Amino acid sequence: MDVAALSPVDWLALIQHELLLFASLFFILGALDELAIDGLYALGRVRGRLRTALISRGEVEGRELAGPVAVIVAAWREDDVIGATMRHLLAAWPQQGLRLYVGCYANDPATIAAASRAASGHARARIVIHADHGPTTKADCMNRLYRAIEEDEQREGISFRMVVIHDAEDMVDPAALPLFDAGLARAELMQLPVVPMPQTRSRWVAGHYLDEFAESHAKAMVVRDWLGTGFPSAGVGCAIARGRLAKLDAQSMGQGPFDAASLTEDYELGLKVAEAGGKTAFLRVRGDDGALVATRAYFPHRLESAIRQKSRWVCGIALQGWDRLGWTGNLLDGWMRLRDRRGPLAALVLFTAYLLLMISGALIVLQQLGLARPVPLTPLTETLLIANAFSLAWRAAWRCAFTAREYGMAEGIRAILRIPLSNIIAIMAGRRAVSQYVASLHGGRVRWEKTDHHGHPSIGQRAVA
Repeated sequence: MDVAALSPVDWLALIQHELLLFASLFFILGALDELAIDGLYALGRVRGRLRTALISRGEVEGRELAGPVAVIVAAWREDDVIGATMRHLLAAWPQQGLRLYVGCYANDPATIAAASRAASGHARARIVIHADHGPTTKADCMNRLYRAIEEDEQREGISFRMVVIHDAEDMVDPAALPLFDAGLARAELMQLPVVPMPQTRSRWVAGHYLDEFAESHAKAMVVRDWLGTGFPSAGVGCAIARGRLAKLDAQSMGQGPFDAASLTEDYELGLKVAEAGGKTAFLRVRGDDGALVATRAYFPHRLESAIRQKSRWVCGIALQGWDRLGWTGNLLDGWMRLRDRRGPLAALVLFTAYLLLMISGALIVLQQLGLARPVPLTPLTETLLIANAFSLAWRAAWRCAFTAREYGMAEGIRAILRIPLSNIIAIMAGRRAVSQYVASLHGGRVRWEKTDHHGHPSIGQRAVA
């Protein structure tokens, strides 16, 4: 090929061909990866190993605990939601063995005031003020709460059996705490599913979380638990044995069981427990009312907030996680970590695919105007395109099915329509995460960015201030 003789249109066709091969090959690799999870999930279902357990809520809810339990909630500028969270939690979990610790900062008087009002009259609630000015990281605030737990144990002569981790916007399930209490006999770390709540004001941005969590916490996490590989904690609806936290604290030389330098301490927590030989369990249970025992919450409804949140996840899991956790474990563990860390590559491949769509559209227009010749496809390219088309339809069907099961068929149909938006958010979050990470390699500091919350499921949606 005489490169010098190529016209601009020929160059465009050449670029289209190369992008087509790149995107198609990586999409096929991703499809095979997901197909393997699909196959394992189907096998587990057929063999009866992945069935969702059923409980009688009347027999479980309110059941007394085998010993004291601490619930920790880190709160920075959460005055809009922390009061509703505390009131709902204390009402849903009336057990006297529970004690709620809410971590606030001295330079955040609004959150302190809201938390104090909610704690008023409740001997089971304690407000802990962080000596450092916020925001630090969620892990740093939880370390302060851990020290408060230690202080209470020493002063009162008590010993907590486990610590339950929640965020300031969570709506807990009444059956969750008794399930954790019973599950502690067989696992040191337990994770409940997370169920994002639909928001009529944000069917698309907030809605795409419905689709992702419905599939991930009904399939991928369940398969990981079945295979016995380490799975990441979600940072909410997570219970960990008190003794395991003490061991993690000792390993850190007294710096605290949660790594304050990590953007995704929740992700690392689950893997660290598994690496140390601790048993983990993903608890997927339904009540006799049909509702999943899970943590429910509103997720970001603005595009900017969703991108910021997901860029923190990508940077912490895919980039920091590679540095901090490496590739220890067996082949199955390596496979799961590879899946966890594919965010930046997935963003690049998705960006390539959308760029390819724009170039292909431009070439079609030029062909209609007689300014370009149709470019024949090779048998390999045709095969890749057909395989990718089937893969896209397959993935859309799975997403629709899982979303429809939790939220109804209307949301299941929307799940298919939300796929392009999910991809765009992934692209923008991936680009932002890589930029932050590269800056950190040149002496910069990866900044922890919290997600803003302006509504709570227990009180309905509120207007954004």
